[in-house]
Amino acid sequence: MADAAGREFFTTRTVGEALAGFRPRRRTGPETVALRDALRRVPAGPVTAPNALPGFARSTVDGYAVRAADTYGVSEGLPGYLTVTGAVHMGAEPDVAVTPGAAVTMPTGGVIPPGADAVVMVEYTAGVMPGTIEVVRPVAPGEGVVRADEDAKPGDEIIAAGRPLRPQDLGMLAAAGVTSLPVCRKPVVAILSTGDEVVPPETAELRPGQVRDATASALAALVADAGGEPAYGGIVTDDPGALEKALRAALPASDMIVISAGSSVGVRDETANAVGRLGGPGIWCHGLAIKPGKPTLLAECEGVPVIGLPGNPRSALVVFRLIGMPLVRLVGGCTVPPPDPSMRATLARDLASATGRLDVVQVRVTGGVAEPVFGLSALLSVLTEADGYIVIPEEATGLDGGSEVTVILYG
Repeated sequence: MADAAGREFFTTRTVGEALAGFRPRRRTGPETVALRDALRRVPAGPVTAPNALPGFARSTVDGYAVRAADTYGVSEGLPGYLTVTGAVHMGAEPDVAVTPGAAVTMPTGGVIPPGADAVVMVEYTAGVMPGTIEVVRPVAPGEGVVRADEDAKPGDEIIAAGRPLRPQDLGMLAAAGVTSLPVCRKPVVAILSTGDEVVPPETAELRPGQVRDATASALAALVADAGGEPAYGGIVTDDPGALEKALRAALPASDMIVISAGSSVGVRDETANAVGRLGGPGIWCHGLAIKPGKPTLLAECEGVPVIGLPGNPRSALVVFRLIGMPLVRLVGGCTVPPPDPSMRATLARDLASATGRLDVVQVRVTGGVAEPVFGLSALLSVLTEADGYIVIPEEATGLDGGSEVTVILYG
């Protein structure tokens, strides 16, 4: 559908439709990084264990390696007695075996000696005479022992593809002897700001009508949080054709493009026209059923996803957190995104909403109570004062004060 001026109107989509239906085909390729540089990177493929882990049967407690059968029936009232025939030392192969009626001193992590099938904790033993211990609690076979392949068998998948690596994942890789691995390259996300009124943050004095570019810096931080590589594209004037020229210049080197401002309907709106001329498949939607952030544009141009955000910084950041960050992760090969930190809280007051629209409300949390933070949509202080936000779903007409809500927390 188009108006008399030839400007095309697009159907507004819900946030759920955008998350499920806007699936650009762009994916970054692999690169190899050292293990020390792999934190939060996304494995390009599954990693398998080259050998059994931990590789040898080891003790999980300080105590004595024994044959479990030699402890059956013992108790504090009827202890058993075993002869200590040696000791295992850390980092060394045992030079002693456990024979019937014998015990070998064990440190936590030590190699289980031949003949032993359990370790009795030192707390359940007592020395009654030199070379003899008293055992007051029985153990079952395997108790106090980690099998040689209990962490992983040879060939087992120890790290899945598509999930950002966590500190514990790096520990598992180190234990397996993996010192480098292929990961998905970080998506390069070009960030363009538009508007004759927008000036760089380093501008010392503002003329009437000018505003410093607050959005680009915050968007770059969100891109980095999502695993991307932000690339500043500068500030584009409102001159006809300037945005299209800037977009065409950014397209070849970008895995994703984000435009702040210029996506609201109006006579100076060049975003949809410029994006529409970049190449197919083109604009997927121009308008999201969300408050704040309705005038949002989503497109795929020559395989590169493009997001046109509202000019209002607060609206732009709300939308990018909900829509943009998942897209950055998707392009970067992340199929199992990390969960957002959240908490349950009691809503301090009633909140009204309109059906068919997702509302994002900033909140401050004190003592388990979520207090909405209100203010004009142009005020960034609403975001800086908030501890997180709550979402009123499309089907709801609001939330009642006193109800329990989930607060998505800011990191």
